[in-house]
Amino acid sequence: MRKQRSDGQETRQRLLIAASEIFSKKGFWETTNADICEKARANTAAVNYHFGSKENLYIQAWKYSFDKSIIAHPPDGGVNANAPAEEKLQGSILALMSRIADPQSHDFEIVHKEMANPTGLLTEIIEKSITPLDNDFQAIIRELLGNKASEQEVAFCYMSVKGQCFGPMLHLRRSRSTPAIPRPKDLALTCDIKKLAEHITQFSLIAIDGIRKKIEQAKKDTKKQ
Repeated sequence: MRKQRSDGQETRQRLLIAASEIFSKKGFWETTNADICEKARANTAAVNYHFGSKENLYIQAWKYSFDKSIIAHPPDGGVNANAPAEEKLQGSILALMSRIADPQSHDFEIVHKEMANPTGLLTEIIEKSITPLDNDFQAIIRELLGNKASEQEVAFCYMSVKGQCFGPMLHLRRSRSTPAIPRPKDLALTCDIKKLAEHITQFSLIAIDGIRKKIEQAKKDTKKQ
């Protein structure tokens, strides 16, 4: 009985690995259970046996890929929680950029396929998984902006920082995985990711400091009126 349970867990693991890779390349609609089982070296009935349906496997495959990516690239970037906000920001930026650029982070590709041909199946699991990361990142920005900043101002700054991370890293990721897309030639995309993360951090800190000062000045002007 122990061997059967062990074999079952191994098969389930192989299905998750195979599904995450195939869903990332073909998307939900173009992927079949037969595709997954063939790659996982499993019986064609294995998907329904272990996951109940292709739909549930799709959800679990994304979560498996996401968790694997988070383990490989911890969201804090290895920076201590008690470190200054500036250091925590750089750690978070570097971690996010590393996750995006990592070709083994299949969760990003699955989401892109989902956006192109939606199923609606991943909405709940993505929100549940991503929201804590968003909250932690925004908490750092809130600390840098000061307690006078509104939620909208924090959200706008967060959006701006993330945009700087996603743009170049998605371009780099696409050029690595798609031969038809030329490798980036501009210096910003060919330098070390850590150096680019340092630049984005410094650029963002200057912008955030400027916004913080503007917020504080607006509050002072309001009190004078």
